[in-house]
Amino acid sequence: MYSQSDFNEIEKGSPPSVPFPKPSAPPQPSSSTSTVVTGIPVVLDNPSSNNHFPDYASAGNDNGGNVASSTLDQSQHQQLQHPVPWSSGLCDCFDDCHTCCLTFWCPCVTFGRIAEIVDRGSTPCGVSGALYMMIMCVTGCSCLYSCFYRSKLRGQYFLKESPCTDCFVHCCCEECSLCQEYRELKKHGFDMSIGWHGNDERQKRLSTMAPIVEGGMTR
Repeated sequence: MYSQSDFNEIEKGSPPSVPFPKPSAPPQPSSSTSTVVTGIPVVLDNPSSNNHFPDYASAGNDNGGNVASSTLDQSQHQQLQHPVPWSSGLCDCFDDCHTCCLTFWCPCVTFGRIAEIVDRGSTPCGVSGALYMMIMCVTGCSCLYSCFYRSKLRGQYFLKESPCTDCFVHCCCEECSLCQEYRELKKHGFDMSIGWHGNDERQKRLSTMAPIVEGGMTR
């Protein structure tokens, strides 16, 4: 506690000398990070974790249907990049002798039927056939008119431009090109003799027809 010299100083009226502790060095920050509880959620970054990168794999799994549908659309788009071939060749006229004879004797009828189907009924067969016959009689270049319908037909069914350009095919072999286009439309299910509206009515009847049940009820 206090020594004799301290009592002597008190008697003289001077306060005793009280030893003060030596100032210590300021506290050093701890190397370990401590979590302070403040009631506010805090996200701690972990360098060893990969959570800061987007999880593309899980996103693909969660949206599996969307990814599959987009892949299907891309595959369909890639298929459309390559035109399909014609169902018959340019010189396969004798595969359908009836069409071959009709085109040889009356090409205006064959063209008129083709034009009506390609135009989806907007131009009647008689009008297109008469215009074709008039151009053939006046100028002799009806192929310049019919080649446009070949291009239109190819665009509707995405057919190849073969064996050469549409205009050149019709100029070199008008009858063969008309027969090929006629057979192509028949291949797609059209009855060329009844025209566009006839095929439309037939399709409506088939779609509304009740299914036929074969055989009676059996026990």
